[in-house]
Amino acid sequence: MRGGTSMGLFAGTSARNLGWGRTLAYAGRAILQARFGGGHYSSVASHTERWRVFASWARTQAGIRDLRAIPPELLVQYADHLKAEGRAVSTIQNRLSTVNVILDYAREGHWEPVSPRALSGAARSAVRTQPPRALDAGRVEAARTALQQAGLHRAAAVLGLARTFGLRSEEAAKADLDRLAKEAARLGRINILDGTKGGRTVPRWVAVTPAGQQALQAALAARPPGSVNLLAPTESYKGWRQGELRAGRALLQAQGLPGYHDARAAYACERYRELTGHPAPAVTGGRRTAERDTDRTARAIIARELGHGRVDIAAAYVGSAR
Repeated sequence: MRGGTSMGLFAGTSARNLGWGRTLAYAGRAILQARFGGGHYSSVASHTERWRVFASWARTQAGIRDLRAIPPELLVQYADHLKAEGRAVSTIQNRLSTVNVILDYAREGHWEPVSPRALSGAARSAVRTQPPRALDAGRVEAARTALQQAGLHRAAAVLGLARTFGLRSEEAAKADLDRLAKEAARLGRINILDGTKGGRTVPRWVAVTPAGQQALQAALAARPPGSVNLLAPTESYKGWRQGELRAGRALLQAQGLPGYHDARAAYACERYRELTGHPAPAVTGGRRTAERDTDRTARAIIARELGHGRVDIAAAYVGSAR
């Protein structure tokens, strides 16, 4: 335990924001006060303001309101957001450093800091070092069943599509399910076009496995009447994200899954094994066991299937290439 009074160990805790408060912003401020022992007023004030901005972004853009639900890849997205806003490299590094400081203290050594320097420039290296919990098929099935029993059938469909096709939540919600079903039947693969990050239109084909076929059928059964996707004709994605999708995320966490994103990472790790014949480095404790060329080829395929333009982002899903 760190110096001072800890409000809740990260490992095994079920308390919202690890016991530091009901909101992300408040929790961050409380953590900083504990971290700096009530002193270093200037540093605490600077960190507090940076954290407030991050907490607001995480809530509105990713639907995340809990310290337990923040994965390393979220910081990759945050860095991209800051770069798109034209922020200075120093500003990006400072904001990411603040997130590292708070999460490292809150999780008491269980947070793997990402590199602000790497994320603020051309190179990106948020590296996953732990296996996704959604690799456990039994855990995913239990979570899916719990969602359905709670009446969150569309959230359950998002979980299934994320796990079997590597879709982002927005992609799963906005996917033209009729088109995907036809492509799956005719071609044995589907092209991810709807709800993509930045409106990307580059072909992104993903193979349909038996599990993927089941996920598609479940999504078709869960969609509202008169809709081609998981959103009702009069419903916005933002409104649904703040309603059923958020409720589903809380239930996933209760079932031991960090969120829908974890299923996407599990898809990537599973694909890595299929493509290389070796477990992903994130599964082996950070050790790459596949040949370097095989590893590089697999990462390129996985990055493309996940909808990323850069191969190095695969490290946030499957682990280090070293």
